[in-house]
Amino acid sequence: MRSQKIFVILSLVLIMSIALFSLGIAYAGGIRGIGLLGGCFFLTFGIIAVLAQMIPATILFSSFIRTVFSFTRKNELPIRST
Repeated sequence: MRSQKIFVILSLVLIMSIALFSLGIAYAGGIRGIGLLGGCFFLTFGIIAVLAQMIPATILFSSFIRTVFSFTRKNELPIRST
């Protein structure tokens, strides 16, 4: 229960930091008024979507690398020549 609260707080901090960073980029780019919020939301959800796609891609890539460099599988014994 306590770890769930920590994860919720960390995820909110991550989203808020991305949103404020996107707001700064949009403001520095010259967007003013109501378009500033639109630009901020567009950049924020774009970054979050990219991060959400990177997590499974990283898991698949690491399992691919582990498969390429492992000579035996976990449940099998290596073949010995006698």
